[in-house]
Amino acid sequence: MTTATIERIETSLVDLPTIRPHKLSVATMHGQTLVLVKVFCSDGVIGIGEGTTIGGMAYGPESPESMKLAIDAYLGPAAIGKDATRVQELMAHIGKLVKVNHFSKSALETALLDAHGKRLGVPVTELLGGRRRDRLPVAWTLASGDTSKDIAEAEKMLELRRHKVFKLKIGAKELKTDIRHVAEIKRAIGDRGAVRVDVNMAWSETQASWAIPALADAGCELVEQPVASAGALARLRRSSPVALMADEILQGPESAFEIARNEGADVFAIKIEQSGGLFAAQRVASIADAAGIELYGGTMLEGAVSTIASAHLFASFANLPWGTELFGPLLITEEILTTPLDYSDFQLTVPTGPGLGIELDEAKIRRFTRDGLMNVVE
Repeated sequence: MTTATIERIETSLVDLPTIRPHKLSVATMHGQTLVLVKVFCSDGVIGIGEGTTIGGMAYGPESPESMKLAIDAYLGPAAIGKDATRVQELMAHIGKLVKVNHFSKSALETALLDAHGKRLGVPVTELLGGRRRDRLPVAWTLASGDTSKDIAEAEKMLELRRHKVFKLKIGAKELKTDIRHVAEIKRAIGDRGAVRVDVNMAWSETQASWAIPALADAGCELVEQPVASAGALARLRRSSPVALMADEILQGPESAFEIARNEGADVFAIKIEQSGGLFAAQRVASIADAAGIELYGGTMLEGAVSTIASAHLFASFANLPWGTELFGPLLITEEILTTPLDYSDFQLTVPTGPGLGIELDEAKIRRFTRDGLMNVVE
């Protein structure tokens, strides 16, 4: 194979509307902004990547705007002229020059893997060790903040056969109000679907120790990141009647090792952006497997590009007992791909084409690109 070098990198901010407000304990989202990354290589191959986050900077230290700046000013210049076919070597080099910035690195690495898959004529899954499944179960998040609306939304998803696992965003309201909300939704769904909750670190350990058994009594099967402290989560796990999942405290392989060493979670939410890219997320999953911690394919409410990048990784996992939450593109009103993703029979189909196996609708992307904020590094 002839070596290809990186000639230029293009970034843009794309502001997309969502189907409804998405209410979390940390923020309410009224739209989603993506930073799109295109890597242009000397052999004519172009790779695409994406970075985004939840609620701007309400969730964590990066935002689409800061990701774009990091790529334009630091990651991009470090990559120009380098061998595009040696993705892990290049990302290791960049890692020495740029600390943390996991989301920015994930966006660039995704574009490099998409390009290399296209170059070799294979899906990204094959670059990650090989595919074990072609379809992934997908949960849907109910986050309108209104019980009756959430029940109606769940009923619609069941009728469409799109989702039968529902995650409820709670933590912004009084404990008893949240638990009543969960109980009413589970009672309406019954045995037709599963209910889980995500607290986004909103509770104290004392609140969580009272609320988790009450949630179990209401029919909840999993509680995601109820507290901010890894130590508190580990203590709660020892007496929890339901599975507890680590999310925000899971910031790449090093944190994964510490959580596993301290028996701090039953489940890991694997997120490519939060981990620092697909290879780093793969290492997080390996640590979990070795420690007997179960896996869940998480999301940062990404658009189609990072959603499918995640899907390629999750399709390679040996064990994925808790399924995935790759519903991000369904929350966005605009279709940005030439061929929409296949969500059917409660699952998402992982594309089989080269690279990510998707193609952007460039006219739609141009329509929603923020004016004056497309940059090229070369």
